[in-house]
Amino acid sequence: MSEVTSTPDPIPDQAEHDAKGSSLQRNAIGVFGICFFVIAAAAPIAGMTGLVPSIIAIGNGPAVPGTFLVAGIVFLVFSVGYATMSNHVVHAGAFFAYIGRGLGLPWGVASAFVSVMSYCLVQAAVYGYFGAVMTTTVPDIPFAWWVWSLLAAALVQILGLMHVEFGAKVLGVLLLTEVGSMLLTAIAVFAHGGGPEGIDFSASFSPSAIADGAPGIAFAFAFAGFIGFEATAIYGEESRDPRRTVPRATYASVTIITLLFTVVTLGMVSGMGASHAVDKTISLTTVGGVPLADPTQVLFSVADQYVGSWLPSLMRVLLLTSMFACVLAFHNSATRYFFAMSRSGLLPKAIGRTRGHGVPANASFLQTTVAVVIIVAFAVFQLDPVVNLFYWFSITAILALTFVQALVSVAVIVYFRRTREDTRLWNTLIAPAVSLVSMVVIMYLLMSRFGLISGTSGGALESWQMSATGWLLCLSPFIVFAAGVAFGFVTANKRDANESLKEFVA
Repeated sequence: MSEVTSTPDPIPDQAEHDAKGSSLQRNAIGVFGICFFVIAAAAPIAGMTGLVPSIIAIGNGPAVPGTFLVAGIVFLVFSVGYATMSNHVVHAGAFFAYIGRGLGLPWGVASAFVSVMSYCLVQAAVYGYFGAVMTTTVPDIPFAWWVWSLLAAALVQILGLMHVEFGAKVLGVLLLTEVGSMLLTAIAVFAHGGGPEGIDFSASFSPSAIADGAPGIAFAFAFAGFIGFEATAIYGEESRDPRRTVPRATYASVTIITLLFTVVTLGMVSGMGASHAVDKTISLTTVGGVPLADPTQVLFSVADQYVGSWLPSLMRVLLLTSMFACVLAFHNSATRYFFAMSRSGLLPKAIGRTRGHGVPANASFLQTTVAVVIIVAFAVFQLDPVVNLFYWFSITAILALTFVQALVSVAVIVYFRRTREDTRLWNTLIAPAVSLVSMVVIMYLLMSRFGLISGTSGGALESWQMSATGWLLCLSPFIVFAAGVAFGFVTANKRDANESLKEFVA
């Protein structure tokens, strides 16, 4: 019988790190707290108002619930190997520590830079979206979008310096209200008989319906709805009983995100009528003759029709809190990556210092500095916060994380084949192999439609059509990775660097 054949490596010695002021606080957060951070990063109501209308209009129409269900299954399969690895490696760097253990130091170093790049990009993207929405939500205050973005960054910085559990509580309150409003909408539709045509499960879940239209575009957007779920392992060092907490939080987060998107989108499609979902989505979102110009109207109109006008008003506020919760979650993720990279010798040691209750303050300041520089740069060059900042950086970040997830799948297989610490075939070979194939397919879909999704196609609908800017953004994760591998090989040849990096793979 296949089984775990050896005891996992111990958690790095906290006393040693405490003496250096480079230890995160232990036992600070549990399963629910980690889940709140992860689901907040997915920004459910932002995804429901931003991603779903695009899937319906230019993807596979009423099959959006089935698309999210399939995407969720893909990430659950990835979670098998990911969670198994978390039982053997507890590290705030998660991805790069796993890849470093499995594939070697240079590959781990390279993935570290790609991962932290993706977290900073997606956070900056949401800052831009947040600023743009604020300018229309609060028109009486004549602030430019970038002023609202910088104010949000300041508030995120304040919360980022507080106890990690406090941040989880803030996110928890916001998320419960946000999720409750969306579920209320879906339940109301179901209570009214499922809308004008009832609940058409065939139109939403049959393989033929999911494969209809442009499934590549549909899945590209759907996979974007799960961004940030892998952050569960980042909090391993701060969690209670990490070898149990991280796997449970991973499975729970992916399952909750999958069910939420599947159930609510089914309610949205049913509320409009499956056969009329595409036409009605285009009609509701068109502003000045431009389809999908205001995608929020799909969810808001269904909520208005089946619940009441008060709910869309509340949802407009919750959309803002959702985006704020998202940037706070990614701030925490990027901060812990900077912290782990510093502690491992990849960044200056000062960045890896902690203060107070084990809060990585210097890494937090660095992350905010990166965000502020990006916001100011886009403001100075008068680039649009949504068309440019949001779409350019968000799709680039998703592609980068998918690439790293593919590497993690390879690392899991190699690590357990080499060490035999866990000999369960499903956990250490079959599931990671299936996940690897899935991630490669996702990367192909994202890259082939990168121009269309990022808005750099110049109006072309064909695959692989994008401007020079689009190609630069699309290839940037691989350029950073290649430079990281080279840096990793150079570092690995230095004895002193090897000494400082020994914690990286331990």
